[in-house]
Amino acid sequence: MNNTRKLLPWREAMKVNWRAIKMLYQYNPQMILSRLLFVAWEAFTPYIGIYLSALIVEELAGSGDAERLIRLVWITLISSAVIVLVRALLTKWRDVYNYSVHLCVEGILAKKMLDMDFVSTDDPRTHELLARISHNATGGGWGLNRVFQYEELIGALLKLCGGITLTVTLFTSRVPDTAGNLSILNHPLMILLVIGMMLFITYIAPVLSNKAGNYSVKYAAQQDVANRHFTHYGYLGGKREFAADVRIYRQYALSEKYCTGKNNFFSSQGVLAKLNRGPVGLLKAASAGVSVLFTGIVYGFVCMKAYAGAFGIGAVTQYAASIVKVSEGVSGLISAAGDMRNNAIFLEVIFEYMDIPNSMYQGSLTVEKRRDREYEVEFKNVSFRYPGSENFVLKHVNMKFKIGSKLAVVGMNGSGKTTFIKLLCRLYDPTEGEILLNGIDIRKYNYLDYMNIFSVVFQDFCLLPLKLGENVGGKIEYDRELVTECLKKAGYGERLANMSEGLETYLYKDYTWEGTDVSGGEAQKIALARTLYKDAPFMILDEPTAALDPIAEAEVYSKFNEIVGDKTAIYISHRLSSCKFCDEIAVFHEGAVVQMGTHSQLLADEKGKYYELWNAQAQYYTA
Repeated sequence: MNNTRKLLPWREAMKVNWRAIKMLYQYNPQMILSRLLFVAWEAFTPYIGIYLSALIVEELAGSGDAERLIRLVWITLISSAVIVLVRALLTKWRDVYNYSVHLCVEGILAKKMLDMDFVSTDDPRTHELLARISHNATGGGWGLNRVFQYEELIGALLKLCGGITLTVTLFTSRVPDTAGNLSILNHPLMILLVIGMMLFITYIAPVLSNKAGNYSVKYAAQQDVANRHFTHYGYLGGKREFAADVRIYRQYALSEKYCTGKNNFFSSQGVLAKLNRGPVGLLKAASAGVSVLFTGIVYGFVCMKAYAGAFGIGAVTQYAASIVKVSEGVSGLISAAGDMRNNAIFLEVIFEYMDIPNSMYQGSLTVEKRRDREYEVEFKNVSFRYPGSENFVLKHVNMKFKIGSKLAVVGMNGSGKTTFIKLLCRLYDPTEGEILLNGIDIRKYNYLDYMNIFSVVFQDFCLLPLKLGENVGGKIEYDRELVTECLKKAGYGERLANMSEGLETYLYKDYTWEGTDVSGGEAQKIALARTLYKDAPFMILDEPTAALDPIAEAEVYSKFNEIVGDKTAIYISHRLSSCKFCDEIAVFHEGAVVQMGTHSQLLADEKGKYYELWNAQAQYYTA
């Protein structure tokens, strides 16, 4: 397996960077504009000081006109004050948005995730890409955060333009013919030789630095894997959810292997250390040394021309400073371009994620808002297989939901129960067949409108570390009385009464030490209350009592009719004893509905799957 990556061609690399800049601009224009104006101001303003300083020194070394000196000093002071004032304003403007760069990048990635078809959100490949993006950003600062390297590119160009303007006369100013051997400095070949040496040294320094940076790209895949190991094992001991297992099974020994071993990627004998002791270190040292050599050539050439009488002492100040700026401009230009090329390979990963297509048809029909809740849903010959798979998870499912009835869905693990629910909620679209709402294919309805007719407690539901009321209401502004009523219906009333902050109590301790940890059973009750609060005509409960103790579970069952009310309810469970209160039971096996009927009807069929499942559980209660 090849763990190294290759650089993109220059044209393609710049194209990728330009796309990233446009994406950041679309998300937050002021963030880009404020940074660009700051860069332009920083690039041009030093030349004002250089020019005015040269005039003052020239006047002091020449005629020494006091009136002109005073005027130049005042101009210098006023321009310096204006430069500092404008710089402070631009800095403040830029910093306001600079602090939000991380949030901007995270916002772009999160928005894509929220806009993505659920089938793509559920795809492990999507999360693999997100993990790579995260590790590239934290490991070497690569990705969208690095796109701002274009500022250095623009700054370098502006600095180069300003420097050239002030240094042109260095090469056009003639040494007097009386300067003897030094008059050779006027010869065109000598000027071309000096310019050529300067350009070569200016070019070679950033090239050497970029070659050192190329190793980051070359070994990016290895660094990604090493980052993953360190991120997981380096913090294993500090994660509460793993604490018991880490201590019982002494799993910290695994952490030592990935975090303290000398041959790991980041360790003293690892790849990174060997590169920095070898080619990377040598290239960076050579780059720094070449830069010093450039400064020597510049000062030597300027001083020789001044000594020969080509210009005065004031011009020496101007040329020495401005030609160094020219060098910084060329060097910065090459360095920034090289860094952008190095970053392009990491931007490609981001755009692979951003370009995940949405294939689900969103529909345009509005779902009729019916007070009688008479929404009829029908599965007609529905089959489904996951993208890239040849095996069907569901096969030829035909079913019509009776309005206001309670349907239990049972079956062994992997029988297709959860996939059936995700198709019903239109998190997935059928591979074959169709699902109808009041006789119309659900794909024709507005996607969000259709999803609003369902309230679901998924088996792997999620509560946020926010206030209890916000978790149930699903928003900051909610009906407090209704939330309290829903919590009581779900069996959480007694615990709520004992909370000093009531609905304002934070769940968990992510944001405040005053937060309350809740058990699995309590969390399940809160999730059930959230489902009740939405008050949708279809209620779907996927193992809603799995984490409850027997008494709490019996309480939920006894109140089931009260909880569900006039809604159409779908109840998924492995505990068949809990399905007796449902009007009808659908038995799934190997992706198909193999039986349908009431509890007594299905139990009467001794050759059926339901009878087999019932007796497999019943033996533990009747033995």
